[in-house]
Amino acid sequence: MKAEFINPFIGALRNVLSTMAQTELTPGKPSKKKDSTARGDVSGLIGMVGPNLKGSMSITFEESLALEIMQRMLGERPDSIDEEVSDMVGEITNMVAGGAKNTLGDMGHEFGMATPVVVTGKDHTINHQVEGPRLIMPFKSDAGNASLELCFDQEP
Repeated sequence: MKAEFINPFIGALRNVLSTMAQTELTPGKPSKKKDSTARGDVSGLIGMVGPNLKGSMSITFEESLALEIMQRMLGERPDSIDEEVSDMVGEITNMVAGGAKNTLGDMGHEFGMATPVVVTGKDHTINHQVEGPRLIMPFKSDAGNASLELCFDQEP
């Protein structure tokens, strides 16, 4: 996957969390992902379909980071991942995909977005509904780790 296609998703994720939750994410080294096990406790997954490509994106948060984001965004901190935290992760997923969509649209890559699905639990799985290589990008923050996964049916 080309950096020009990946960077809008990374930038949108970092921007959303910085702006909405005063949380800075430090990116790690991207790699190809071979399995479907999430690298955290709660994930938002969204599908994207355009005239020339089909793909999906997921964002996974460790529980500690998801709870801290909830605290910073809404001023309340549940004891564990609950329905409100899941809703927040779905909203973040939607905002990140929307931000990347705007940037990529300016570059000529048009696509529509599905409604995000949120999955929780230790060792839950993320099933991208497209065939193609999966890229995973790890992030660190002061409150825990996150990861961004991208999967497209062809090289954009």
